[in-house]
Amino acid sequence: MEVIRLEALSDNYIFLLVDRQQQIAAVVDPAEAEPVLKQLAQLKAELVAIFNTHHHNDHVGGNQQLIEHFPQVTVYGGVEDRGRIPGQQVFLEQGDRVQFAGCIAEVIFVPGHTRAHIAYYFPPEKSGETGDLFCGDTLFSGGCGRLFEGTPTQMVDSLSKLRSLPDDTRIWCAHEYTLGNLQFALTVDGNNADLQRRFNEVKTYRSRGEATIPSLLGMEKRTNPFLRWDQPSLQSTVKGSDGVQTFARIREMKNNF
Repeated sequence: MEVIRLEALSDNYIFLLVDRQQQIAAVVDPAEAEPVLKQLAQLKAELVAIFNTHHHNDHVGGNQQLIEHFPQVTVYGGVEDRGRIPGQQVFLEQGDRVQFAGCIAEVIFVPGHTRAHIAYYFPPEKSGETGDLFCGDTLFSGGCGRLFEGTPTQMVDSLSKLRSLPDDTRIWCAHEYTLGNLQFALTVDGNNADLQRRFNEVKTYRSRGEATIPSLLGMEKRTNPFLRWDQPSLQSTVKGSDGVQTFARIREMKNNF
């Protein structure tokens, strides 16, 4: 399974999963259809699946047009998004499995950003290879999504599930927010040497117009404050009495950054 990153809207990423042998593809969170259709035409590939993480329009905006071009496509999403994702046919829960190109992904229920958000985790096929996590707006490179429909407790539980995955998991999140996220991270975790180095690297990448996605989960664990709510230094900085309060205070600070 090959992953092709497509740019969309102002800062979105769409991920096209490709099986070149069978000339089929699946797409994760098609914000709009045109970039997907253009890439599929170049590949001469048929779209067989749409994997949605949640119902927001910048993740499902291309669904209907893609369905019109590929009427046999199967549209997946979370069970609690019933009626909110265009064309949804499969309603997924925690622990369900989906398959593409001989690879099987585990569905992880990660409410917080929305009440129904899910993620798709493809574990490595062989020892030494990386896994792939398609996490929508739950976990960002250097950050996490705003809490529109969920609570801090829910989001900490959801991020805990993602944090428990192997360090070499590739994080395919849906927005190019890394530089701004790390600028904020330095305001609450400024003595973190890994974070300082990462910020300087990302600044260079973005100055050249290069994408920062995917990131690696191991790096996120060391530098992303939204995965570090249990670190005493962060708890002290934001005066959080426990992990959930620390997370909630960091999230509120980021909202106002």
